[in-house]
Amino acid sequence: MAESKVLIADALSPAAVSRLQSGGVQTDDRAGIDPAELAKILPEYQALIVRSRTKVTADLLKGGKNLKVVGRAGVGVDNIDVAAANAQGIEVVNTPVATSVAVAEHTFALILALIRQIARADASMKAGEWDKKNLEGTELAGKTLGILGVGNIGAQVAKRAAAFDMQVLGYDPLLDAATLQASGAKAGTLDEVYAESDVITLHLPLIQETRGLLGANEFAKMKRGVYLICAARGGVIDEEDLVTALESGQVAGAALDVFEKEPPGANLLVTHPHVVATPHIAAQTAEAQERAALDIADEVLNALHGRPLRWQIK
Repeated sequence: MAESKVLIADALSPAAVSRLQSGGVQTDDRAGIDPAELAKILPEYQALIVRSRTKVTADLLKGGKNLKVVGRAGVGVDNIDVAAANAQGIEVVNTPVATSVAVAEHTFALILALIRQIARADASMKAGEWDKKNLEGTELAGKTLGILGVGNIGAQVAKRAAAFDMQVLGYDPLLDAATLQASGAKAGTLDEVYAESDVITLHLPLIQETRGLLGANEFAKMKRGVYLICAARGGVIDEEDLVTALESGQVAGAALDVFEKEPPGANLLVTHPHVVATPHIAAQTAEAQERAALDIADEVLNALHGRPLRWQIK
């Protein structure tokens, strides 16, 4: 039998290449390959590994006549046409646990940066100022944290919220109350999370049901002065409505790592004085990227060798 060939289209830890090669497959690292070149050479490969940069469209998949598996080194698969892959018998796998700690830690970094005005304070100091009176913050202790999506990442966030003496209210339609409780969150409806939370953090995939989930109607249901955090996927929040809510004070501040269009440029949301913005770096730790690389290498090898899969996406 001919040796299987794996194409890596986005930057991945060298550990993944070594793991794949030791697993008996030919591995070509073409990180940063442009879409036209990718489409041209893809028919030669049995496996494709991507991160969020590469868009694995139905047309691209159609040209991958020998593809058996597409691996996403990370959690979200909104850049992959999963339905088209499944229709062609191509397996789609991801690494849902590798970056959970990194994203949870970044979520709390965003929360603290927002409510303690860290970015404004740093900019002020760098400008030679000492502006204590205008940099009053808010404490987390005794506040309620609402978590939308209490999966691998949301559960890690709930765990950390307990250390800050926060009450945690969670909403996840895929989990029952007992499972939510075991994650450290009291189960609530969406409306209860909106009405009772002082801080709301989103850990949801971008799918048809979640696109534009938070808009004007939802902001109106929230406590006035709520803080909003999103290190999940751009598109879950209606960005124009969020700007309006920030301007009115209904939302006191937002900390965002993801945007509907990436990169977003210096738009009204990114440059808003009550927004802390980071460039989709929640999962960007050395440890998380190493875990994701090794996990996706192992899962792709499982697919190529006909072994059971841990993280198959349907």
